[in-house]
Amino acid sequence: MWWFGKVKRQEVWDEEIQWPIGDIEAAHRIRVICRSAADSARKIADFADRPDSKKDSKQRDYEIERYERAAKAAMEIAMKISDGLLRDSSVRQIVGLCVTANDMKTARILFRAIQAVSIREEVLNDHPTLRQ
Repeated sequence: MWWFGKVKRQEVWDEEIQWPIGDIEAAHRIRVICRSAADSARKIADFADRPDSKKDSKQRDYEIERYERAAKAAMEIAMKISDGLLRDSSVRQIVGLCVTANDMKTARILFRAIQAVSIREEVLNDHPTLRQ
């Protein structure tokens, strides 16, 4: 029972991947990771607007660590996708996760990696803060 602190919850990004997986499966896995970590990303952004307290500090550290592990796992999977459009679409998902967490530095770096013009425009329409 992970909610009582007895057993640590297994996250989707901590699951072992039996390589090689196809590009479509990799893109699906990135989508699942980003959706699963979105709640942590939202909490991180909320913590930035509030003053610190001891209770919040421990929860904030947990959410930051959870978000960072998810983002790192998604980026590692995205690097192995060979199809350009599918990779760009997957990176778009990760950029959305980073923007939700207010991690604009990482979001801008990943945004520059998107090569498809149509996907870049969609990202800019969804996240105008990435315009420079």
